[in-house]
Amino acid sequence: MIMDTEALRWFQLVADGVTVTEVAQTYAVSQPGVSRALARLEEQVGTPLLRRSGRVLRLTHAGAAFKRHVDALVNDLDDGLAAVEQVLDPEGGLVSLGFPLSLGTWFVPGLIRDFGRRRPRVQFALQRTEIGHSGEPSKLLLTSEVDLEVTTARVSHPETQWQRVAIEPLLLCVPLDHRLARSSSTSLAAVAEEPFIMRRRPSGMRDQVAELCNAAGFSPVVAYEVDDLPTVRGFVGAGLGVSVVPALGRDAPAVLGPVRFVPLTDHGARRDIGLTWLTERRLLPAADAFRRFVLAGARHRTGPPTH
Repeated sequence: MIMDTEALRWFQLVADGVTVTEVAQTYAVSQPGVSRALARLEEQVGTPLLRRSGRVLRLTHAGAAFKRHVDALVNDLDDGLAAVEQVLDPEGGLVSLGFPLSLGTWFVPGLIRDFGRRRPRVQFALQRTEIGHSGEPSKLLLTSEVDLEVTTARVSHPETQWQRVAIEPLLLCVPLDHRLARSSSTSLAAVAEEPFIMRRRPSGMRDQVAELCNAAGFSPVVAYEVDDLPTVRGFVGAGLGVSVVPALGRDAPAVLGPVRFVPLTDHGARRDIGLTWLTERRLLPAADAFRRFVLAGARHRTGPPTH
């Protein structure tokens, strides 16, 4: 049985919620052409793969079972094409990298810059990973949509390998006029009675802050829940509460707008930055070179913990 690889790609997109019209526009083909290709694919498989629900197409039970194998097949095909490209240009290649938003302001750009000085022709496809609970790799990694994932917590999963590559302190974030704003350090117990600004669930950062507060003998009173670190700082700067935030590469207390960051003396007031990859998937040369580069520099970034 010979199947059209473009039809398989179009099936993937439609199954993931992209409309037939959007697929046609992306691939510069006619909408009826996409529909006919999907119909031929269903005819080859021998059963409907998609069903119409209102204005969108959804997977049938057979389609859901088929898609898992299509994803693996297309990923393997893409890896094969990329491998050929890297044979033709061994100093080039593409690295698909996933990372959380908070590491996009300092850690990841530095890694890419430094690696680019060694391998300037390597390109990067960057993906923001979904916020999840600590210890879980992203779906992007598990489905091979990214080669490597930078994480802000230790990952434990039977299909992945994780290695710590940096340690980032956690700091107490307070308004400039706060009584602790000029302190050289403090403990969380000092703000046990104050309202907290916290990340919205699910959030590994929120989970860790709650654990630190519990270890300090109190449960934080959450005044506001927000979606990202800039909003956390904005609410703290407005005097609506205090928060615990990652240092984002700063080694000392710093002022950012209307807030000040105070180092915490609590045990465990840090987060591990790590690199994770699938153990059963062989990385292509560019991705493997980047992995080895990141791991080689880990000793310079991790040192002994300060708390």
